[in-house]
Amino acid sequence: MANSIQQTLVEQTVAAVKVLYGADIPVGQISLQETRKEFEGQITIVTFPVTRFSKKSPEVTGTEIGEYLQQHVAEMSAFNVIKGFLNISLSDSYWITLLNETIIQDGYGQFPKNGKKLMVEYSSPNTNKPLHLGHIRNNLLGYSVAEILKAYGYDIIKANLVNDRGIHICKSMLAWQKFGDGETPESSGLKGDHLVGKYYVVFDKEYKKEIEALKAEGQSEDDAKKNAPLMKETQEMLRQWEAGDDAVISLWKTMNGWVYDGFAKTYKQLGVDFDKYYYESNTYLLGKDIIQEGLNAGVFFKKEDNSVWIDLTDEGLDQKLVLRGDGTSVYITQDLGTAQLKYDEFGMDESIYVVGNEQDYHFKVLFAILKKLGKSWASGMFHLSYGMVDLPSGKMKSREGTVVDADDLMAEMVETAAARTEELGKTEGFDADEKKALYNAIGMGALKYFLLKVDPKKRLLFDPNESVDFQGHTGPFIQYTYARIKSVLRKIEFDGTKAIAIPATISSYERDLIQSLGEFPNVIEASAKDFSPAQLANYVYEIAKLYNKFYHEETILKAEDEDVKTFRLHLSLAASRVIAESMRLLGIQVPERM
Repeated sequence: MANSIQQTLVEQTVAAVKVLYGADIPVGQISLQETRKEFEGQITIVTFPVTRFSKKSPEVTGTEIGEYLQQHVAEMSAFNVIKGFLNISLSDSYWITLLNETIIQDGYGQFPKNGKKLMVEYSSPNTNKPLHLGHIRNNLLGYSVAEILKAYGYDIIKANLVNDRGIHICKSMLAWQKFGDGETPESSGLKGDHLVGKYYVVFDKEYKKEIEALKAEGQSEDDAKKNAPLMKETQEMLRQWEAGDDAVISLWKTMNGWVYDGFAKTYKQLGVDFDKYYYESNTYLLGKDIIQEGLNAGVFFKKEDNSVWIDLTDEGLDQKLVLRGDGTSVYITQDLGTAQLKYDEFGMDESIYVVGNEQDYHFKVLFAILKKLGKSWASGMFHLSYGMVDLPSGKMKSREGTVVDADDLMAEMVETAAARTEELGKTEGFDADEKKALYNAIGMGALKYFLLKVDPKKRLLFDPNESVDFQGHTGPFIQYTYARIKSVLRKIEFDGTKAIAIPATISSYERDLIQSLGEFPNVIEASAKDFSPAQLANYVYEIAKLYNKFYHEETILKAEDEDVKTFRLHLSLAASRVIAESMRLLGIQVPERM
C-alpha cells in the first residue's frame, strides 16, 4: 500500500476520534493492516484501542469512524465493520492512479542515497578445503542483503575475510608435501580448492593411523593425538610459517593460489562478488595493540601467567581470554584488530557479519569488548546469524562423505533443471547454447530461491527436487511467470512508451495485483531493515501468483476495448519489472524465454 494513503487514513482517524469523541489519540495507537482475503476491503483499521474514548462497542465505534472517513477521504469507496475491524475499500480511480503515477514510472522502488556507508562481510572461507553447502547459504545471504541495502540507499562495501593461516592450513600443506608427489591442479585435472581439500582429507586419514598405532603401544588417546609425528610436524610447520621461513611461505603461497583460483570459479557460478578481501595472514597480529590499549585503560586485566582477560559477567557473558600468557593471539584478538582496520579504512556507519549461529556467543563477546573499549562505531555492528542447511538423506553425493561440496551441488542442480525442463518440453526453438544458459539460470535460480525464501535465523531442509518444481513456491515458478509476461509483451512489441489508457473500471484481479505492486518499496525497506531477503523472496512469489490469476481470468491481447488492452499491458509490464528487480536483488536471473 502506498504510504500516502496509509498516512491519510491514520491522520483522518485521529481527527475522527477528536471530532466524534473529543479525545486526542496518539498516532501510534492507530493500527493499520491489510484486509483479510475473506472480507471486502484492502486496508483494515483496528478499532479496539478507540473504544476507551468512544465508550461504545467496537462495532458501533468502527461504523462511526467509517462514516467520518467516507466523508473526508476521497480515495475511499466503501467500508464494512467486522467486530473490532474497520475494513476500507479504495476506489478504482485510486488504484488506476497508483499504477499510472507511481508503479509504471522509471525508478519505481528505488531509494535515494541515504549518505550512510555499510560493510557486509560474508563467505569467510578456509583455504584448506572447497566451499560447501553451508557456504552457499552464507554467500547467497550476504550478497542479497548487500544488494537490498544498496537499493535502500546505502553505500555498500562487500567484504570477504579469508582464513588463510593456522594449523588446519598447515595440515593440507604437510600432507601434499609428504604424499602429493608434485601433483598440481593442471596435472590432476582438479580445481585447486578440491586438490588442496583432498590433501586435508589425506592428512586426517594418515593422522588417525598414527594415533591408532600409538594407542596400540599403550598411549592414551589424548597422548597419542599429541605425540603423533604428523601433528608434531604440522605444529613445527606453523611455527616456521610464523617465523617467516622462505620454503614454508613459498609452499603456502603456491597452494593458496590454487585455492583462490578454485574459489573464483565457485563464486562466479554462484553469482556473488566482493569489493574488498581481507586475509587473516595479514590481520592475525593486529589486535595486540588494541589489547595494550585496553590494558592501559583498565578494560582488560592480567592473570599470574601473564595472560590477558576481560570480565564480561555484567553483560551476562563470562570472563574471556584475549591474549595468551606467551603473548600469542587468540581468535578474538585478531577480530578486534580486523574490526579496527575495517573502520580505519572505510569509516562505515554499520557493519554486518554474515556468520552461522554457532558463532552467536563469539560475536556477543566481540561487540561487548569493542563497546567497553569505547569504540563509537561498535553500536553499528550486527551479527546476521543464520541456521544450518540440512538435506534429505541420500539426496546428494558428497566428495568427503561428510559435507556437500558447493560445486557438486550446483552442478547437480543444473542437471536436475535440464532434466525437468526437457520433460516439460519447454525448450522448443532453443539452440544448444541457449539451452545451456537456460538450464543454468533455472538450476541456480531454484537453489538460490529455496535457500533465500526461508528466514535466515531458521534452520532449513533443502530438497533439490522440490526446488525445481515449475508450479510450486519456487524460483522456477517465478522465472516462468516472468517469461510468460515477456512473451505477452513481445507479441505486440509493447515497451511501455504508449500512454496508459484509463479504463472505466478495473477487476478484482487487476486491483489485487496493483495493490501488491504498490507494496514493493515497503517490502524493500522492511527487507533492508531486517536484513532479510526472505521477505522480498516471499513477496515476489505473491506477485507471480497474482499475475497468473490475472492472466488466466482476464483477456489481455484480445481485449475488445483498446483502452483496457493498453491498461493491462502496462500492468503486465509493471509486474515484469518488479519481478525482475526483486529477483535481481536476490541474485537470481530471470530468462526472457522459457
